[in-house]
Amino acid sequence: MSTDPDTTDTDIETDASTNDVADIVDEMTLEEKIDFVHGSYDPAELATGYVAGIDRLNLPSLSLVDGPMGIRAVPSTAFPASIALAATWDPDLAREFGEAIGEEARGADQDALLAPGFNVIRVPQCGRAFEYYSEDPYLNSRLAVGTVDGVQSAGVMATAKHYLANNQEADRHHVSAEIDERTLREIYLPAFEAAVTEADVSSVMASYNRINGTYAPQHRRLLTEVLKDEWGFEGFVVSDWWATHDGVAAAEAGLDLDMPGMPVYDWQCHGSTFLDLVSALPDESWFPKKDFAEFVSRPWQPANPNPNVLEDSPFDEPLREAIDDGRLEESILDEKIRRILREMARFGVLNGDQPEGALDTPDHHDLARRIAERGTVLLQNDDALPLDGTERIALVGPNADEPKVGGGGSSEVDPTRATSPLEAIRDRLEPDGSVSFERGLESVGDASMHDSFLPDVHLPGGEDPRIEDAMRAARDTDVAVVVVRDLATEGADRGLELPGAQNELITAVAAVAERTVVVLNTAGMVEMPWREDVDAILESWYPGQEDGNALASVLFGDADPSGRLPVTIGERAEDYPASSVEQYPGVDLEADYSEGVFVGYRHFDEEGIEPVFPFGHGVSYTDFEYGGLSVEIETDGDDNGDTEPGPMATAEITVENTGGRSGRDVVQAYLSVTDSSVPRPPRELAAFEPVELEAGQSTTVSLDLDRRAFAYYDEDEADWIVEDREFDVLVGRSSRDIRARASLER
Repeated sequence: MSTDPDTTDTDIETDASTNDVADIVDEMTLEEKIDFVHGSYDPAELATGYVAGIDRLNLPSLSLVDGPMGIRAVPSTAFPASIALAATWDPDLAREFGEAIGEEARGADQDALLAPGFNVIRVPQCGRAFEYYSEDPYLNSRLAVGTVDGVQSAGVMATAKHYLANNQEADRHHVSAEIDERTLREIYLPAFEAAVTEADVSSVMASYNRINGTYAPQHRRLLTEVLKDEWGFEGFVVSDWWATHDGVAAAEAGLDLDMPGMPVYDWQCHGSTFLDLVSALPDESWFPKKDFAEFVSRPWQPANPNPNVLEDSPFDEPLREAIDDGRLEESILDEKIRRILREMARFGVLNGDQPEGALDTPDHHDLARRIAERGTVLLQNDDALPLDGTERIALVGPNADEPKVGGGGSSEVDPTRATSPLEAIRDRLEPDGSVSFERGLESVGDASMHDSFLPDVHLPGGEDPRIEDAMRAARDTDVAVVVVRDLATEGADRGLELPGAQNELITAVAAVAERTVVVLNTAGMVEMPWREDVDAILESWYPGQEDGNALASVLFGDADPSGRLPVTIGERAEDYPASSVEQYPGVDLEADYSEGVFVGYRHFDEEGIEPVFPFGHGVSYTDFEYGGLSVEIETDGDDNGDTEPGPMATAEITVENTGGRSGRDVVQAYLSVTDSSVPRPPRELAAFEPVELEAGQSTTVSLDLDRRAFAYYDEDEADWIVEDREFDVLVGRSSRDIRARASLER
């Protein structure tokens, strides 16, 4: 930490725990201010991002840690992927998860969590889809608010990421998302707005990509005019790692903290053997480390590498020079520090009044299992499930003896325990049951961006797995359970076909098995050319450390498969809205969001495309009937486009469990408008409510339809408009399974 010798007076007595933020800023030197707005090396080598404290001011450090599915710094609970949490459609469970992961962050002595991420899943190929929630802005918003509330209730700063329109990994460091204002407002901004205005999120992470030609960390309109001025965001904006290109432009635009503040080879969390070696080299003037790293790494760099990873922070010398020559006001720096210090004070970092936390506890393990169970979606079931435990089971799959903990990248977690499908099924069988295991194929492995973008394929020692062996095992048993996986990682988009010959394996097993159950461990949609040949399909996403236990619970009916799809599953990539090369991955580093507001199921409905499995879909082990829908419009709202928080209408419907066992359903309400003056989707999710009912039990579900759900964003008026029109309220079990409807006049 550099200091100005003229002002470093040991007689200055400043206690950061009692002085207000303004006093601390006033007593900081320019060098200290500059050092406080970018990251530095963490002496504990735990933090993903670290802001060094200032000893002479008794100002403590600030530690920020990945990630959305578990704490990256230390062995910790590996929770299911974010998309699995979204499949629960349960904001209360999201809050419980947020509180648990916040406790884990504190247990690792970290102050801020670099999560949650809730970018809209615009294209199914997105390599980080498993880290996000859904294709719908309203579902995203409810889960974002729940998770942020939970994290911050545990005394940890939450980070809303990635702001904004970071919807693909292909060319992510340079691609420009070309989006009109209405689409931004209706699709890509709502979850961030809700996190700010409802959950008071502590920080927001500016993404790598450009939006309409401007890099996110340098986008004054989004960072200052919308986020800070319009929404009243009082926290700080942090860059994604090495995302800042022009330090002065970013400082003026509203970026407050540049991370990680050092070249990648000096960053303690790089996780690469090659970079470990570079870091250990001396930094000689005749051949600097940077030049060596650049020269040696050039042959194996990906097609679109981060151009800044070998650079020093653009919030260091460039800001100092700009202030010295008058191009940047020092007051801009002061405001950034005030924002960071306010959050440090709010969460007890300044005075050391922080909760102890709880790392890798049995309660958190139980929660991880509960989320994995509730997030499992039964896509189809022809009387194949549940199992009773007395069956002869053939477990098939190249990795069915390994847990699928998560995807690759900054979200990777190192759990202290994890259960595989094979292990859990063996433990759950009744005495008369049995399980045999055949891989059928060589291991698919995992993918990670840290050492390489190539899959980490490993072969089981001494084996030569063959599909014929899997077929033989399946032929001689009552049911074949085929567990397959894809390979998704941050830094690269994924294909929609299962890797290797896993599709062929499923087809071969289904041809000989009496019953075939397919278990998908995937980041999102995959093509299913075999779906009509199998009896049941379970989408388990990336289930975390409780993979096997959660799967066994659902297979044997201990838990109802109550997950509902947060994304639409189409037949092929061409079914989705961004189906041209201009839309995805883009041409000349511009991705044209010309589909506008017709994202996900909105596009399928508008174009009359039949999905394989629709948004909101999921089969239960019991049956539900809906009836008696009534809708009442509120009379105290503003008739001239008032879209302030609060319901405009309330829908009530009766739901009855008519099956023979307890179960959980998600009641979904969609809005449709007649004769709108602007193009609007045929239906849009407006409210939802999970319900749990015993066999024969019924309940009345009340759904508040917020004013914003009735509105569209008018670019000319720069405001939300609710037209005087007839609206249909559609209530059902998915976007295509509508059980009741009612109309209301606005």
